Amino acid sequence: MAIVSFIIQLAGATMLLLFAVRMVRTGIERSYGASFQRVMTGQRTYLQASLVGVVMAVVLQSSAAVALLSSGFASSGLLAFPAGLAIVLGGDLGSALIIQILSFKLDWLVPVLLAVGGYLFVKTEARKARQLGRILMGIAFILISLRFLREAMDPIRDSAFLPAIADYLARDYITAFLVGGALAFVMHSSVAAILMCVTLVQIGAIPFTAGLSLVLGANFGSAFIPVWLSRGMDLKARRIPFANLALRGSWAIAVLFGANLALRSGIVATPKGGQMLVNAHLAFNTSLLILALPFCGRLQPLMERFLPEPKTPSDSTQPGRPISALDLNNIGSPSQALSSLKRELLRMCDLVETMFRPSLELYRSGDKEQIQAVRSIDDDVNACLSGIRAFVAAIPIKDFGKQNAKSARDMMEYAIRLETAGDVVAKRLTALADDMRKKGAAFSKEGWNELVQMHESILANLKLATNVLISDDLESARLLSLEKSEIKRVERQSRKRHLRRLQHGTTESFETSDTHLETLRALREFNSHISAVAYPILYRHGQLLETRLIEEMPDMTEHSTDEVKN
Repeated sequence: MAIVSFIIQLAGATMLLLFAVRMVRTGIERSYGASFQRVMTGQRTYLQASLVGVVMAVVLQSSAAVALLSSGFASSGLLAFPAGLAIVLGGDLGSALIIQILSFKLDWLVPVLLAVGGYLFVKTEARKARQLGRILMGIAFILISLRFLREAMDPIRDSAFLPAIADYLARDYITAFLVGGALAFVMHSSVAAILMCVTLVQIGAIPFTAGLSLVLGANFGSAFIPVWLSRGMDLKARRIPFANLALRGSWAIAVLFGANLALRSGIVATPKGGQMLVNAHLAFNTSLLILALPFCGRLQPLMERFLPEPKTPSDSTQPGRPISALDLNNIGSPSQALSSLKRELLRMCDLVETMFRPSLELYRSGDKEQIQAVRSIDDDVNACLSGIRAFVAAIPIKDFGKQNAKSARDMMEYAIRLETAGDVVAKRLTALADDMRKKGAAFSKEGWNELVQMHESILANLKLATNVLISDDLESARLLSLEKSEIKRVERQSRKRHLRRLQHGTTESFETSDTHLETLRALREFNSHISAVAYPILYRHGQLLETRLIEEMPDMTEHSTDEVKN
């Protein structure tokens, strides 16, 4: 019975730990997710890229998340392979720093984090404040889960079976290495897996030698996580996780045999305690970064040979462009038709994002070919809308039913909004960028930063809109609607600050005043169109008001009569 109780408590503590790590990462991504591209894709040396990786892993609480972001940016051509690999190696070190921080006794901080985080999340409406509350509560849950792990181990620490398992793992370090790798992969979190190993050593449940083999295995297993998660991406994206796996795996195996040989032969005295295991984990990742960083560029040709680009047929037209998911000759059942419409909308969202992402950089580069490339994508967006309109018109309403027909119409309405959003980019933002090039003007530093931050926020909203389209989730729809109000507030504040700069005589603001104000309006309108995906869900759940006007106006005649009498 003690074993069953132990397994249940261990599973509960582990799930809480995984949930808490994800909670922290979600809060940070929702607050600053769009800023990650600018931070990660800037031109820098390998050392600078690795430092960015360290910071990103500490912020996101996950080296796998850093690896996936790097892979995504590499896939879209925004990040070169050497810089991406350097960021991932830095992310591994950042993950080790998280474990160093969380290994300290911080139980006294839990009530403070819960009180402040809970208040911000429950009682405030501002986006950044709510997400900060989510982050603080997530950190508190991490500390609580670690305490639960220690408490779950206490009853069985002196039992008969745990010492036997601990002794076996200490003797057979290869098995311990494989167990650690499997643990990290199954938990999909190296932070959670290694914290569990550290806790076991800290309370004396397993010896240091077994813990070291488990931690090295967890390092190896964690390198498989981004390889597995990026399996659906293109080859450019997958080369970085595979290169990281090769470097991390080979170094983990080398250290495993070297460390166990040194410990067993007595060359090195066996350390004691969980903190020494944390130090060993930190030393492993630091040494890996130092040794591997100079070879980031040299690994690219090897990975290109290992994962070569597939040969495309010579008669293929417009390679890389996905084919429409709609077939007028085969509408299918209601569920099939709605799924096809949703896939086509997702393709449309990707095209609009491809147009919008570089739009602000065009203001600086003014490159005619880039502007023309963005405008040419608008033709594909228009073609998507035409296809969706024809598909919805061909749906037999009697066979589909009113509810399914309404869902199809809602999707067509969102397609219209997406096409209009594409027009905002193709006909207004690119035209403004072209005017900036002709005039040779430049925004003030403050004005440019305001536009960049607004652009990044809208990119995050575009991702959120895609998630709403896929999931039909009410909470995400509410968040997207709140973000629309936030963008309105940001646009209003930026306009006020711009007018203030004009009053103070800022030269750049005078030269670019019309462009700045028109860009703000265009960005706000673009965001309004992509946020429309939330409306059907909010209406369906009774979460959207029909009007914002006060329903009963005061009787102005009575007030006027009273004033005359007085």
